[in-house]
Amino acid sequence: MRYFLRKIAYSLLVLLGVAILVFVMFQGFGDPARMIVGQTGDKRTLENIRKDLYLDQPKWKQFVLYLNDISPICRHSQADIEKKQLVGFFVGGTEKVGLKIPYLRKSYQTKKNVGQLLLESLPGTMILAFTAMLFATIFGILLGVVAAVKKGTWLDTASVFSSIAGISAPSFFIAIIIAFLFGVILHDYTGLNLTGSWYEIDEISGVQYVNSRNLILPAFTLGVRPLAIITQLTRSSMLDVLNQDYIRTAYAKGLSKRSVIFRHGLRNALNPVITAITGWFAELLAGAFFIEYIFGWKGIGKITVEALEKLDYPVVMGSVLLNACIFIFINLFADTLYRIIDPRIKQM
Repeated sequence: MRYFLRKIAYSLLVLLGVAILVFVMFQGFGDPARMIVGQTGDKRTLENIRKDLYLDQPKWKQFVLYLNDISPICRHSQADIEKKQLVGFFVGGTEKVGLKIPYLRKSYQTKKNVGQLLLESLPGTMILAFTAMLFATIFGILLGVVAAVKKGTWLDTASVFSSIAGISAPSFFIAIIIAFLFGVILHDYTGLNLTGSWYEIDEISGVQYVNSRNLILPAFTLGVRPLAIITQLTRSSMLDVLNQDYIRTAYAKGLSKRSVIFRHGLRNALNPVITAITGWFAELLAGAFFIEYIFGWKGIGKITVEALEKLDYPVVMGSVLLNACIFIFINLFADTLYRIIDPRIKQM
């Protein structure tokens, strides 16, 4: 319990650092009031918007108010709670203290709550990331085990060569090649579209339906790099484990080769692999920006790129904070998995 409380404390410090970095980075990028009303806004309207966004306050106070908005523990007036439509539990008189869902402010372009925009896009990113990581994990571990067991054979050479190629090629380059090859040239044979999302609307009936075929190309493209890294890590870790004394002892006891490799060898070789899997899953879940953008997949990455194009900084800032939370949660989950999979860690 002490270990996990310490990890949570470190995580909160990381989130504070991210909040400071995000706030400082986007301070000098244009006038938010002008971005909201455009070039035709009058002086009174601009002053009202600047007051509404706390731009008339000193920088330190702007940051404190920003932290108050994004923090679950907060202090707000009744007017602020109603104006910002905060959701949570509040106690007190005119000034209330309470627990709330973090308020990430509103989009300059759509005037929608940023948290609502991100939550609408999160399921698409989760589906894409989970599918890509499932593909990369299953095939990466299998290829890594085969390469280690068949060390020096053509299977080992082919696995290593393929993984090096997958690591070396940038994701956006792979995405363009795969999209053009399977979505354009071979479209008549594959039936796969160049762009599309999980949900589509029928042009005739107007009914929304699930098109799972749109998931194939972006998930495959997104899974290529983690597949290559997982293959390499599994191979090197398995080679190290297979030379240990307890593996020779297991063979001496008459255990089958499959039992020795998968039950005794692979289980103790998975720690670095879990690190790669959780790290990559966090990255993919946080939003594969270019992959989603190239394939037109509705997710956090796509709306973040579009927000950058339109200088809609609250959406970008909210996306960065959400990404940081995802990374922290996945890392805590990985630490728990270490203790479950490797018995040696429980004794430390």
